[in-house]
Amino acid sequence: MKKILIFLSIFTFGIIVESIACTSAIITGKITPDGRPLLWKHRDTGEDNNRIQFFKGKKYDFLGLVNSPDTSGIVWAGTNSAGFSIINTASYNLKEDDLKNMDMEGVLMFEALSQCKNLEDFEKFLNNRKKPLRVEANFGVIDAEGGAAYYEVNNQKFTKVDANDPKIAPEGYLIYTNFSYTGRMNEGMGYIRFRTASDIISKQAPFCNITPQWIFNNLSRSFYHSLLGIDLLKPEFSPEKGTGWAIDQDFIPRKISTASIVFQGIKKGENPEMTIMWTILGYPPAGIAFPLWVKAGDNQPSVMVKSTTSNNAFACDQALRLKNLTFSLKRGNGSKYMNFNLIYNSKNGGYMSRTINADSSIFLLFERNIEKWRVNGLNLHELFELNKQAENIVIKTYSSI
Repeated sequence: MKKILIFLSIFTFGIIVESIACTSAIITGKITPDGRPLLWKHRDTGEDNNRIQFFKGKKYDFLGLVNSPDTSGIVWAGTNSAGFSIINTASYNLKEDDLKNMDMEGVLMFEALSQCKNLEDFEKFLNNRKKPLRVEANFGVIDAEGGAAYYEVNNQKFTKVDANDPKIAPEGYLIYTNFSYTGRMNEGMGYIRFRTASDIISKQAPFCNITPQWIFNNLSRSFYHSLLGIDLLKPEFSPEKGTGWAIDQDFIPRKISTASIVFQGIKKGENPEMTIMWTILGYPPAGIAFPLWVKAGDNQPSVMVKSTTSNNAFACDQALRLKNLTFSLKRGNGSKYMNFNLIYNSKNGGYMSRTINADSSIFLLFERNIEKWRVNGLNLHELFELNKQAENIVIKTYSSI
């Protein structure tokens, strides 16, 4: 009963303060079918418009997820030409001072991508960086040398949590939401989402077959709620039995979800250029996954980057169009409710069934070439041709909804 009361207090408090939050995981090569690590970030924030941008760094070029209104200097997830990939989740139980003007995580990640090759570089970067760091966050990192860890960071110090240490991650993965393990007990946020992700991953981990596609379909688009014990995608809990509307609270995908990214790393000895940034822009149930490579430079897929008419990306705009239909109530508490029948239903499947089908087509389209490129190197001519085909899948899918 005490645990339930704690969770309920977090559930209620989360309505007020959890405006910037994320769900994330490091999946080591121990439980992936090909032995390559995965770094996942499901981004929740108040800025709906996200896009991809390529940057020329001090030492390494990199791709970053950025807020569309931003010009430069801030990224919210990214990977560089050395195969160094980084994400963050906000933490709410690490800060040991009353310093204001925080939220510098995006700047820190931008600069780390520009100059870090591996976990060792990142640790030196944190140690040498001017204090206070003006962050309270968990940073997830994988590199091209097999490194995989979270760093719990506040204004003055950091703690490394090594995903490859069997004593720390005996099942081959780590999950982080919006609290830190070394922070103050029973503070922080995201405990319900943490339990939800833990329930889902723990059931799949023994099969050692977790892939980027599995993560998108089973986590980024999951409507399982660990505290309530319901799954809106199952007939017995379907909102179709009632009005079709459901409360949007503490699922992994929420109204404030704006992107979902899985960085697929490499095996030791492989070319770092084959690190893949699988990216869904916009509300993940309404988004479509697209693979991205740093080596493509400024020639990234047109649907994922700044369009010719605005700072926004086409893929994000379309996902937001569907999200806005789903969350159409504006008066009073209406914004906390979703028309779930639009997302998923037994009659026409809802729009999520079409985005999943589009995902499947894109994964299949790239699958054979990815295996070839891992042996022979990334062929840009072939990549650009595949990008055109994948862009058509994205455009046709959204035009049909």
